[in-house]
Amino acid sequence: MRIAYTSEQIRAAEQALMALLPPGTLMQRAAAGLAAACAGALAGRAGRVYGSRVAVLAGGGDNGGDALYAGARLARRGARVEAVLAGSRAHEAGLAALREAGGRAAPYSEERAREALGGADLILDGLLGIGGSGALRQPYADLVTLANQAPGLRVAVDVPTGVASSDGRVEGPAFRADATVTFGAYKTGLFVDPGAEHAGEVTLVDIGLGPYLPDPDVAALTAADVGALWPRPGAESDKYRRGVVGIAAGGSRFTGAAVLAVGGAVRSGAGMVRYAGQELPVSAVRARWPEAVITTLKPGEGVEEVGRVQAWVLGPGLGTDDDALQVARSVLAGDEPVVIDADGLTLVARERSLLRRRAPVLLTPHAGELSRLIGAPREQIEARRLEHARRAASELGATVLLKGSTTVIAEEGRPARVNTNGIPWLATGGTGDVLAGIAGTLLAAGLSCYDAASCAAYTHALAAREASAGAPLAALDVAESLPRALRALLSPASL
Repeated sequence: MRIAYTSEQIRAAEQALMALLPPGTLMQRAAAGLAAACAGALAGRAGRVYGSRVAVLAGGGDNGGDALYAGARLARRGARVEAVLAGSRAHEAGLAALREAGGRAAPYSEERAREALGGADLILDGLLGIGGSGALRQPYADLVTLANQAPGLRVAVDVPTGVASSDGRVEGPAFRADATVTFGAYKTGLFVDPGAEHAGEVTLVDIGLGPYLPDPDVAALTAADVGALWPRPGAESDKYRRGVVGIAAGGSRFTGAAVLAVGGAVRSGAGMVRYAGQELPVSAVRARWPEAVITTLKPGEGVEEVGRVQAWVLGPGLGTDDDALQVARSVLAGDEPVVIDADGLTLVARERSLLRRRAPVLLTPHAGELSRLIGAPREQIEARRLEHARRAASELGATVLLKGSTTVIAEEGRPARVNTNGIPWLATGGTGDVLAGIAGTLLAAGLSCYDAASCAAYTHALAAREASAGAPLAALDVAESLPRALRALLSPASL
């Protein structure tokens, strides 16, 4: 499991460790790790460090000092290093080390910046560290814009300038890194979009903070974590012990949603799937998934006669008319855990009292659906995904899986979890229905909403990678790829 922290948590850990060490020790550890990462990147890009050109963008704080010291180490290995000093002051010891090693440095001017950046094999962003927040001032904004236009490999020091390290907010121009070298511990903003989108590949340099760090702010599960949590059948298992999923989805308009949600449940290993729907989606489900046990609902009828289930999936393509509302009421009146998705979210946004239940609820909105649930503008949710997912979990008394470029799972009183292995090709109609079916399978097997949401998001993304291989995909491709994804997750080598 990869865990991340806010800037306040990192600062406190640094202060505790620095009190025990000679001055400057942490900066030298960070600079050594940063220089090694940059040397590796240069060797991969230019075939060598000696003779390569490095541009260092240095602010006046410790982040600039890290970059200048790393530049000095690269200069001693034969790189031609030029620093552009953005602030009214520079880190004096770092600047002296750079010049002593043969590097050059000069205050910012647009002409000098264009010259240094335009010819650089590698650009090192040491403008602002974890203390940066809000929109960038000048000349930082101009330097970031110029760097993003330059052809060299872009490496951010600790966090990309313009990204809020505690939550990933980006409020204006921000450095778009090909790679970020972060120190001591991962920062939350490197895991959550839009910040994660600017970070590129993230490398962690250990500087000794581990014993001084508190409980994490955010966690990201790995393949091994998901494989360990995933329920496996035993010798005495039967379909009921493995978990029976009830699915109330699909209607006359969005018939395929039922097929996709049932497919997600079947292909992710449900012991049994009981599907309840109207005549048109029933025909589609029966034709595609003969494994499903089907109940045809008449208009105005609820799910009371469907039979025993251990969890429900409610909402994909269900519609939002009175018949759909009756189905939602009947599902939520029960004592089973429920995944609420798509039209189900619209229904509970309209009738919030439906969420007042003792049994667990997992909500799986995208930003627009969450906007209806909590009354926040969609653009604010997309800009501050972590904040709004946590707010929704608290206000609605549910576990929230906020879908998007970075999936965020929030539950009150627990570290948020993020899924960072999604791919852009997943942004196509119906993939969320498959995700809901996977989550329903895991709830029926006995996982908590927190673990079910986390494992479902990871596995859904892994199946998409299997199905896509870099090409467009359809939602049903994701469902069909689930066995291959699970084979990889559950193999002994992954644990």
